[in-house]
Amino acid sequence: MTSTVPTPKKKFPTQAIPAKIFHWVNIVSLFIMLTSGLQIYNANPVFGGRAGLHIPPIFTLGGWLAGGRHWHFAAMWLFSLNLLWYGIYVLISRRWQHRFVSNKDLKALQKTKNSQRLIYAWHRIVYTSIIPILLLALLTGIGMYKPAQFPWIVDMFGSWQALRIVHFASVPLVVLFAIAHSWLGLKAGGSQLTESMFW
Repeated sequence: MTSTVPTPKKKFPTQAIPAKIFHWVNIVSLFIMLTSGLQIYNANPVFGGRAGLHIPPIFTLGGWLAGGRHWHFAAMWLFSLNLLWYGIYVLISRRWQHRFVSNKDLKALQKTKNSQRLIYAWHRIVYTSIIPILLLALLTGIGMYKPAQFPWIVDMFGSWQALRIVHFASVPLVVLFAIAHSWLGLKAGGSQLTESMFW
């Protein structure tokens, strides 16, 4: 009689509940900010003035300028508070030690031949790069929202138009981050890792 050794069960990646909540709230709030922001953009396009490129209504949210602003600022508060509490959670739980770039990652880019190690290094670099992008988007957004209360933000960028261009430019940067973050996540841990961020 032959005995069979049981095959060990494959351990799938798991994520803490706060991380799942953070990702879901981010997706919803970013989608609302993107579509409502395009509605605001249509009222006075950044490039070309009122005769510039207009976004088809199917891609916008709010119906008109004031409606777009209401949705945009409501989602902005949701997004900002989500970032704040998750940042506190990352510090308390010390997740930052495993999520953000370190000198070891920079050295790995120069020396290692291990493709998996390179993926981890690039993933942490991309993950870290979104912090200044989001802070820039929030700073310029606040400057546009309350220019009378925060004139120094407008002065920092030289003009109102320059402020709008920088804020508008942050949108494709966030989209590029989402694509790179998802692709590197798939390369690092497969579809199970990506799905564990939400389910």
